[in-house]
Amino acid sequence: MLYPLTFKPIFKERVWGGRNLERLYKKPLPPDVPIGESWEISDRPGDASIIANGPLAGKDLRWLMENHADELLGASRRNTKSFPLLVKILDAQEKLSLQVHPPVEIAASMGGEPKTEMWYVAEATPEADLFVGLKKGVTRPEFEQKIKEGTVAECFHRIPVKKDDVMFLPSGRVHALGAGSVIFEIQQNSDTTYRVFDWNRTGLDGRPRELHIEQSLKSINFEDFEPRLITSIYSRSPTFSVRVLVDDPLFRIDACKVKRGQRFYIRSEGAQILGILHGRLEVGFGEIKVLAGAGQFVVLPACLGRVSLTADTQVEFLHVQNR
Repeated sequence: MLYPLTFKPIFKERVWGGRNLERLYKKPLPPDVPIGESWEISDRPGDASIIANGPLAGKDLRWLMENHADELLGASRRNTKSFPLLVKILDAQEKLSLQVHPPVEIAASMGGEPKTEMWYVAEATPEADLFVGLKKGVTRPEFEQKIKEGTVAECFHRIPVKKDDVMFLPSGRVHALGAGSVIFEIQQNSDTTYRVFDWNRTGLDGRPRELHIEQSLKSINFEDFEPRLITSIYSRSPTFSVRVLVDDPLFRIDACKVKRGQRFYIRSEGAQILGILHGRLEVGFGEIKVLAGAGQFVVLPACLGRVSLTADTQVEFLHVQNR
């Protein structure tokens, strides 16, 4: 019954957002508002992605999980009641808040959810940067004092970034997107974020945005100093090359480059997601064919087994495997 699935994006207005998702990926953004996030695959309360293609068009991901979870997730289902991954594209035209997500061992005790994630820089201005981890030697007492002084940003490790850079963010790692980048974000299905500092700005409602100092201090890994960008490189193949980005117990993510006209196959026991960075990829299963372009995502349910893929143009995409 299931087949390769595409979903309608869910747009989120953010004070730090812009209009790049319209320019880069022709997303049908609502007019005259700053859109910071496009939730591409989501099974969150009140934000379930709606299927856009095929016989199940109009049903949503929550319905799929309630009625076809085994077919969708296969051996990777475990005991989850929700689709385990949340996929977004972020347009950071201003700095995001300095923040942290709670690690798994304490998240539930604070009423939150852990969130490990990966950022892939799809576009960046010359000034684009990330704030990730702590500067070497920063102590918790120093960090707390800087919060009181309003200068805690001085404790963060800043990394200039360019297009195609990648950063892994385990729960407990303090971080923020700087201004000037568009990010593909693959993460655990969680929306728990504790803000440490928000640059003394107001939110969309004109009021200061809420901070979560106590929760943040409990969540931050104070031994996480100056993490580096992922440094893996592509395999040497003129037709199909692969770069391993993340190999984690939660998910594996590879970047793939395929020469135009190449046809290949994917088989897996778990759910997979293809996210197109550049070019166009045709995904075929029986009579269903999906032609996905840049900024689009395709979910491959576990029950499909063998799926054919053809590079309609030279294509670069993320291959995400849930575990």
